Amino acid sequence: MKKEELKERTKKFALIIIKLVEELPNTLVGRTIGNQIIRSGTSVAANYRAACRARSNADFISKITIVEEECDETLFWLELISDANLLKKEKLHDIVKEADELTAIFTASGKTARSNNPKSQIRNPK
Repeated sequence: MKKEELKERTKKFALIIIKLVEELPNTLVGRTIGNQIIRSGTSVAANYRAACRARSNADFISKITIVEEECDETLFWLELISDANLLKKEKLHDIVKEADELTAIFTASGKTARSNNPKSQIRNPK
């Protein structure tokens, strides 16, 4: 997947999270979880954009790791929303699937970047 396509995909993910938060119940629990998931879910797109502007491979690795963590945190909040029956599981299915896929993409991207980092490769002394 190209960088621009992934930027658009993460932006759409952020918009879906925003809409999802609007559907949470206006209760203490709904508002609290809503505040958490809106931070992590929108952070995926914002931090991916930052990773795309990384100045070095090490900077990219650092930033893409944050994207991966935010995506995984978003998955946690989605699981909590489901387990607490705050929204119907059918409503969450597609967004959970997208969060899973994005997490896998960013995990793989970080692994690839780390394997391409010359400082992380073992060198044989001569």
